[in-house]
Amino acid sequence: MVVPSTKSSGRSAKSTAAGRSLAEIRRVAELLKQVSDPTRLQVLMLLSEKERNVSELCSDLGTQSQPAVSHHLALLRHGRLIEPRRSGKHNFYALTEAGRELAQVVDSVVS
Repeated sequence: MVVPSTKSSGRSAKSTAAGRSLAEIRRVAELLKQVSDPTRLQVLMLLSEKERNVSELCSDLGTQSQPAVSHHLALLRHGRLIEPRRSGKHNFYALTEAGRELAQVVDSVVS
C-alpha cells in the first residue's frame, strides 16, 4: 500500500520489526481509523466502483443526510483517500491511489 508522507513529529524515524518506520506505521493506523467508521467504509467501497457526487452517495447510502455525507467525504479527503473533481456545480469524488489500494485490501478481506 502506498503510504503518503506525513509531517514529522520531531522524533527520528525508528524501524520496527517489520522494517517499517514508526511514521509509516502511524500513517497506516490513521488510514485504518479513517475507514473504521461503517459509513466511510461504505463510501470508500462505493467510490471503488465509480466516481460519484454527494447526491449520488446520499442516494446509494440510503439514510445518510447530505451534510453527514459531506462530513465523511471531508474526512476521507483529509486522509488523502479521495480527491474531488469539479464539474459544473458538482464535485465528483474518486479514490486516490492509496484509496484504491485500501479498497482492494478491504475487498479481499470481505470476499
